[in-house]
Amino acid sequence: MEFELKPLSPLAIPEALEKAHRYRLLNEPSQAESICLDILHIDPKNQPALITLLLAITDQFGSEATPARAREVLERLKGDYERAYYAGMIFERSARVSMRLGVPGASFRAHDDFVKAMQWYEKAQDVRPEGNDDSILRWNTCARTLMRHPELKPQVLERMEPVLDD
Repeated sequence: MEFELKPLSPLAIPEALEKAHRYRLLNEPSQAESICLDILHIDPKNQPALITLLLAITDQFGSEATPARAREVLERLKGDYERAYYAGMIFERSARVSMRLGVPGASFRAHDDFVKAMQWYEKAQDVRPEGNDDSILRWNTCARTLMRHPELKPQVLERMEPVLDD
């Protein structure tokens, strides 16, 4: 079915954004996503709505959302710090989903995604606003996770040598 969605009033944006935050806290990320899409329909460059949307999408990794969808939103963020920090969040949350899956190869993917997250957090640290150590906190969390889970390790591909006949 198709419906014509009703637009929000621009004056309703601050309260709608607060509702989106509350829905994320209530573990209702699809509700938060819907609200953010309504906000972005009338204010496409609204950075707080884009960040909340990106986080709501990452909250749904492993079920309804993919990292590719989150990266589409990431491209719309303005600041270098925000792009680096939230790129790290995408990889970190993807890694945590891989850890929970427990399917063959998931531990390798989780390791790789944690390492990529840490690289992005280091980039964010280099351009962070003064007094904002969020990227350091996230980097340390990833490092501790890797140290506590030795089963998360890089995949080593064995090189196969051709067998030569006599």
